[in-house]
Amino acid sequence: MSVNGWLQFSIYCLVLLLTVKPVGIYLARVFEGQRTWLDPLLRPCESLIYKLTAVKADQEMNWREYSFALLGFSAVSMLLTYAIERLQAVAHLWNPQGLAAVGPDLAWSTAASFTTNTNWQSYTPETTMSYLTQMAGLATHNFFSAATGIVVAVALIRGIKRTSSGTIGNFWVDTTRALLYVLLPGSIIYGLLLVGQGVPQNLHAYTTAHLLEDSAKTQTIAQGPVASQEAIKMLGTNGGGFFNANSAHPFENPTPFSNFLQMLSIFLIPAGLTYTLGRMTGSPGHGWAVLAAMFVLFAAGFTTVYWAESHAHPMLHGAEQTGTVTAPAGNMEGKEVRFGVSQSALFATITTDASCGAVNAMHDSFTPLGGMVVLVNIMLGEVIFGGVGSGLYGMLIFVVLAVFIAGLMVGRTPEYLGKKIESYDVKMSMLYVLIFPLIILTLTAIFVMSPNIGLSALTNSGPHGLSEILYAFTSATGNNGSAFAGLSANTWWYNVVLGWAMLGGRFLMLIPVVALAGNLAQKKSIPPSPGTFPVNTSLFTVLLTGVVLILGALTFFPVLSLGPILEHLLLKSGQLF
Repeated sequence: MSVNGWLQFSIYCLVLLLTVKPVGIYLARVFEGQRTWLDPLLRPCESLIYKLTAVKADQEMNWREYSFALLGFSAVSMLLTYAIERLQAVAHLWNPQGLAAVGPDLAWSTAASFTTNTNWQSYTPETTMSYLTQMAGLATHNFFSAATGIVVAVALIRGIKRTSSGTIGNFWVDTTRALLYVLLPGSIIYGLLLVGQGVPQNLHAYTTAHLLEDSAKTQTIAQGPVASQEAIKMLGTNGGGFFNANSAHPFENPTPFSNFLQMLSIFLIPAGLTYTLGRMTGSPGHGWAVLAAMFVLFAAGFTTVYWAESHAHPMLHGAEQTGTVTAPAGNMEGKEVRFGVSQSALFATITTDASCGAVNAMHDSFTPLGGMVVLVNIMLGEVIFGGVGSGLYGMLIFVVLAVFIAGLMVGRTPEYLGKKIESYDVKMSMLYVLIFPLIILTLTAIFVMSPNIGLSALTNSGPHGLSEILYAFTSATGNNGSAFAGLSANTWWYNVVLGWAMLGGRFLMLIPVVALAGNLAQKKSIPPSPGTFPVNTSLFTVLLTGVVLILGALTFFPVLSLGPILEHLLLKSGQLF
């Protein structure tokens, strides 16, 4: 750990906090239908879209209609992506490499992955997916899945805000506005910045280069429409790389500035949504309290990963691991020298706090404790800022539970921003919380106990092998998409089951959120009383942080003790040599 590393972390945090209010205000204005600076250009486009699609923008939906529209939109777009992958070899357009069709199980896994904002990739993108598939299938889903997450969070905020209302908004209007006013203009500006940093954006065939040491030998250099996909991959917290090395690849992430932009863009919308929450509900202090809880957990996670990775790895021999003027200190296995330990630790913490999954270092090569923290970040439900929208609505589930627990402590019916939290609200919240570990632990247990299905894809045995399988199902169910690379998951069983895990982790958990929004919107508002627990104080931040840790981390402690914790103890005792 160095002063330079902490300075980089401090600058990142400062810039992030400065963006929270302006981004939050803009998002609130967009989804409340107020005028924005983009209105002169985009209002006519928005009206034309409604006219062409026969959407009645003035008609709102109840929570069931909102859910059906969301599920139908996701299902149709998923089937289209699957078809594009399977017909890739037939559609010669924008396939200069002549890549073959994607296999049925891999196409299923990938379509489910990008539909659910997971972007899990059991393949090498530059040798598997054509330009057409990358753009028309995968990049479009980066927009659609991100917009879906945002609009569900906004629907829940409306449910909290409204009184005696049977509706929570119009899914088609919300999605259109999320795409037109937020994701599309943001990605255009961001993409141009990345092109300025040297990220490729073209439709050329791959370049064949002759090696300097032997001109008879050649190397194929992949390229393509990288910047456009990179922009929405980060801004929409998707994470799927155009190249297999993801953001460790110099074409995806060529400079220190591009690295900073990518880390900032991952948290930009999730952090801004906390201010949107406070602004739309009329309680700015509550938005800041939620942001504070996220920030505390984020800072704790980074500190632990940075500390763990700054120590020398006892299994690396013949490599200098102590800090010098020209070399970074700590465990550099799986890390880019140009980023070093601090930026690798910060990127890993950010990408697993959010449901992003983009990586600039290989998490499988982290120390056991460093790898455990990035795994736990996902296990918490990715509510530490989280994905665009999904992080906020996941954290609001914990807010409801925290308020309920506070009400039990004082023997009163719990209240949240003027709404009584009753049995239905708690049931929906607990359903959300329980589905997540049920999917992860059940599937992990099945695959760990199946030598011909789960264990045959491992390159490591013992506790680290368990961690690799556990990470796969946690990442898939948590819609993150990062992985421990020692698991070769491109098999029929892993592709099919991981695809279902992604869909379950997204939609089985999303429906209770929309139902909660609908139920809260129907409630009458009650004035605060002396027994009302305030949700805009530092005490509430502490309570919320505790609830997240207790319900999230402790659920997975037994399996963590058999995986990364045991691996750490064996490593320290020298039994892994």
